[in-house]
Amino acid sequence: MYQAARGTTDILPEEQPYWRFVEKAIADITRIYGYKRIDTPIFEDTSLFQRSAGEFTDIVQKEMYTFDDRGGNSLTLKPEGTPAVCRAYIQHGMHNLPQPVKLYYVSPIFRYDRPQAGRYRQHYQFGCEAIGDDDPAIDAEVIDIAWRFYKSLGLANISLQLNSIGCKECRPAYLNILKKYYNKHANNLCADCKTRLEKNPLRLLDCKQASCQNIAEKAPQSTDKLCPACSAHFDQLQKYLGLLEIPFIINHRLVRGLDYYTRTVFEIQPEDEGGQSTLGGGGRFDGLIEELGGKPTPAAGFAAGIERIILNLKKQNISVPMAPALQVFIACLGEKARDEAIKLAAGLRKNGISVVSATGDKSLKAQLRQANTLGARYTAIIGEEEVKAGTVTLRDMAEGGQESVDVKDMTGRLASSQ
Repeated sequence: MYQAARGTTDILPEEQPYWRFVEKAIADITRIYGYKRIDTPIFEDTSLFQRSAGEFTDIVQKEMYTFDDRGGNSLTLKPEGTPAVCRAYIQHGMHNLPQPVKLYYVSPIFRYDRPQAGRYRQHYQFGCEAIGDDDPAIDAEVIDIAWRFYKSLGLANISLQLNSIGCKECRPAYLNILKKYYNKHANNLCADCKTRLEKNPLRLLDCKQASCQNIAEKAPQSTDKLCPACSAHFDQLQKYLGLLEIPFIINHRLVRGLDYYTRTVFEIQPEDEGGQSTLGGGGRFDGLIEELGGKPTPAAGFAAGIERIILNLKKQNISVPMAPALQVFIACLGEKARDEAIKLAAGLRKNGISVVSATGDKSLKAQLRQANTLGARYTAIIGEEEVKAGTVTLRDMAEGGQESVDVKDMTGRLASSQ
């Protein structure tokens, strides 16, 4: 029997209210902050992600779904949203627009990773990008959007983790200090960290292995090695977060998993679960547009995993609006009644009333059972007597009572009961 591929899942009808609830919150938060929606293709040129994420990141080394098309072009299913948005910014000349350009997306994301709670190999991200301004007020705004978004969903006990990893001017010196420190502990590093020590030393701080975490706790801190410009930027960001009344914790081990980040990095986590259950995160990526062939352009943004959000909504027992109930189920007995049922259903639907009409030759008892299973508010019963009289027997499925209603009055009768 066929099943969904490992690391993917079906979003069944009973799950849809959670998705609609989150999607509405996305639409509301992006509207009030002035962000416009952008949708980019599901696959892009492979080199777009190799150049942006970094050759030695886990995404590029282990997680991308890459294939050659029939023209021999190497394409990759989108493993994250930011590079595609930046590519669109360059391609469509958005640098000519008033800056910063503020965009958001909701997109499927593909990563060949170990499936875990709230994270699948195909999952969905909501992301915001503000491109074209290096003011720390932009960093604060992006964080504010993320923070208010989670709060608007009713999520409690969340923590903002914050750090600055410097820029191309001050980071090289910090990386040299970091490598010297880790070289002293090389024999105690996990296999992945031994590779990171040579290829991507900043990611040493982010290792989840217990032995490596102990080493990382005492590692030199990036905020102690910031250049004056980065230090001032970080100080100003903290001031703005204070004005916005957003509490934060400076986490010196926070680096994020992509090479394009500069200066600000942040994550929002459930307080009781920590980094492995991160709800979302982001930061500043001032060099990415230039790396992809555009003009030097500062930018900041964040992304949030929708499945993980829904997992936390359920954990915190947050109720979401249910889909509107089915208003009427039409039960019919006999061929003439079937004809009348089809006409009645069409008329009701034209007036915005939700209808399911019985099919097949089920007994009335079976049809009423189906109406109950579907959660119909009313069942309209049409039999031989109703056909002759031009009426419908309308049964209230919650109260159990019923009444005879003229077919011509059905729309008004059902509309008044909504």
